Amino acid sequence: MPRNAEVIRQWTILREIERARAAGVTIDDLASQCAVTTRTIRRDLQALEEAGFPVYDDKSRDDGRTRWILNGQAFKGLAAGLTLSELCALYFSRSLVESLAGTPFKSDVETAFEKLSAGLTPHMQRFLDQLPRVLSTKAQPHMADGGTDRTRIEARALEGTLHQRQATITYYSKSSDRTKEYLVHPYRLAYAQGALYLLAYVPEYREVRTFAVERIQDLSLREDTFTPIEELPEDAFPHSLGVHSGPPERVEIEFQPAVADYVKARTWHPSQRLRDTDTGGVAMTLDVCLDRALSSWILSFGPFARVTAPAALLKDIAAQFEEARAQYGVSGQSAKR
Repeated sequence: MPRNAEVIRQWTILREIERARAAGVTIDDLASQCAVTTRTIRRDLQALEEAGFPVYDDKSRDDGRTRWILNGQAFKGLAAGLTLSELCALYFSRSLVESLAGTPFKSDVETAFEKLSAGLTPHMQRFLDQLPRVLSTKAQPHMADGGTDRTRIEARALEGTLHQRQATITYYSKSSDRTKEYLVHPYRLAYAQGALYLLAYVPEYREVRTFAVERIQDLSLREDTFTPIEELPEDAFPHSLGVHSGPPERVEIEFQPAVADYVKARTWHPSQRLRDTDTGGVAMTLDVCLDRALSSWILSFGPFARVTAPAALLKDIAAQFEEARAQYGVSGQSAKR
């Protein structure tokens, strides 16, 4: 049997034993659940014991049946309240937190996993290190290391949000192509799409604005504190498919049959509503910001998506298709051939 299937089965056995707690679980029950022979289960239990997992057979039952139990006392030195399954899951999830690369917490996360690993025996670690072969992750694009200057700016931004200290930032705006100094009240840091953003109230504009941390050239904290006057939503950028903070608008899009199943299989935004069309496609409504992220998402479907509302977005998408066609030197007439 392939090694991957064996590791998955042994992981399943470990979780079933832990789930049963003091009641324990019999070899027959494990064999039935895993659809293998009792001999295979015995080999798996032996492998788990050799790996250092504290499983043992309890023969003290009145019914004479031997049950396998997990000795939780062996993990008293670990973080309080963590079960063995939770501990192992956290150890394995180290690959999932690679998305934190480039945030102020990167070094802290690495240190935390070093301590977490110390709570597992080398045999356990080798066993768990085989799991990524059957479940892998792909890290999202993230900002390149910005060096000590960005680390310093991130640290100050974090301190400002934690202690509600006013700050002065020097910021390069890509949209206006100019650098300006702002007095801000740092409300929150948000990590999205591989980059870090500062959501801060700007007294000059009397509103919360979003600043890409990579474009903050300098940030200095003032002694003055502030009291937040605007409550931010729980989620970062709740009305955007990207990192925009503008108000939402009703958007309607029709997708052709070729992509209908793909569109329906995912939740693109919490506000989405779907209905099947007479042609076999699917129509979607969204309440989202009209931003670059929305346009890019629509354009990614090419000719298989058509905006029906609002009119301004329809015109914008059509114009971008025309510009793209012009980039390739293809006229509208020749493109139809």
